[in-house]
Amino acid sequence: MASHRRPKQPSRTRVTVLTTAAAAAVALSANVANAAPSEKPSKDEVKAKVDKLYEEAEKATEKLDGAKEKQQKLQKEISSLQDNVARGQEDLNDLRDGLGSMASAQYRTGGIDPSVALFLSSDPDSYLDKASAMDQLSAQQVESLKKVQEKQRSLAQQRSEASEKLKDLADTRTELAKKKKEVQGKLGEAQKLLNSLTANEKAALAAKEQERATRATERVNLGNSKGSGRAGAAFAAAQGAIGSPYVYGASGPSSFDCSGLTSWAYAQAGVSIPRTSEAQANAGTRIYSQSGLQVGDLVIFYGDFHHVGLYAGNGQVLHAPHTGAVVRYEAIGNMPFQFGVRI
Repeated sequence: MASHRRPKQPSRTRVTVLTTAAAAAVALSANVANAAPSEKPSKDEVKAKVDKLYEEAEKATEKLDGAKEKQQKLQKEISSLQDNVARGQEDLNDLRDGLGSMASAQYRTGGIDPSVALFLSSDPDSYLDKASAMDQLSAQQVESLKKVQEKQRSLAQQRSEASEKLKDLADTRTELAKKKKEVQGKLGEAQKLLNSLTANEKAALAAKEQERATRATERVNLGNSKGSGRAGAAFAAAQGAIGSPYVYGASGPSSFDCSGLTSWAYAQAGVSIPRTSEAQANAGTRIYSQSGLQVGDLVIFYGDFHHVGLYAGNGQVLHAPHTGAVVRYEAIGNMPFQFGVRI
C-alpha cells in the first residue's frame, strides 16, 4: 500500500529570513541602479589637492635633508673619534712598554719594585691611590703611571662617546628611511591625481603655471634687480640655475630642492649656511617687513619654515618650488611670507 505523506512545511523563521533577504536584495539592486556615478574632480580641484600633497612632501623633504645632514656630521665625528682611539691605544701601548722596560731594568739590577710588579699584572688605578705605593715608586715611574692613567681615562671616554654616536647614527638612518618613504608616498599620490587628468586639462594647468612664471620674470626685469656683496653673488649664482628641475634632497649643481638651492647659491659666493630651511631661518638677521628686503636675502615661508627662496626684488622671490617644477621667479604673495633673513 503506497504511503502518502504530507510535505514538510518550511518553518516560520526560515520563511521570515528568506523574505527579508529577498527584500534586501531587491532594495540593494534598486539603490545600485539609481545611484549616480561618482563625479570626477575638476582640474582645479585636482590642482588644489596636488599642491597640498606637494607642500606635505616638501615638509617631509626638509626633514629628510636634516636627517641627511645629521648623518653626514655623525659619520665624520665617529670617524674622527675612532682615529683618535686608535692613536690613543698606540700611545698607551708605548707607555706600557716604557714601564715594562723600567721593570726589566730593576729586575736585572736586583729585583723588581713591588708596585711596578702589581701594575704589570693589573690596573694601576687602585695602587696610585695608596700613599704607601707612591712612596715605593721613583719620580719617573710615578709620572709614567699617571700618564697611563690619563690615557686610559681618555680612551674610555672616547670609546663611550663613539658608542653613543653610533647609536645616534642608527636612529638617524631609521628616520632617514622613514622620511624618504613619506616623501615618495606623497609624490606618488600627487602623480596619481595628475594622471587622472586629460591631456587638455594637463596642458591648461601647464599654461597657467607658465603664465605665472612669465609675469614674475617680467616684474623682476622691470625692477632691474641687482644685489650687492655676497648676497648679490649668491643671487647671481641662483639666477644661473633658473630652469633647473626641482628634485627632493638635491643641492645642485643641476637640480635642487628649496633649501638646496639657497645653500648652494651662498656656497658659490663663499658663504656656508645650514642645509635646511628651518636652520636657515636662524642663520642671520631677521627682516620682518617685505619693504626692508634686499636682493639676495633669504625669504622664509609657512609657519613651520619649510620653504625658502632668495629675494629677487620688486616683490618677487627666486626659488625651487616643488616636484614637477623648475627653479623660477614667483610673487612673494603666492605663499605665506614669514620673514627675510640677511646673511
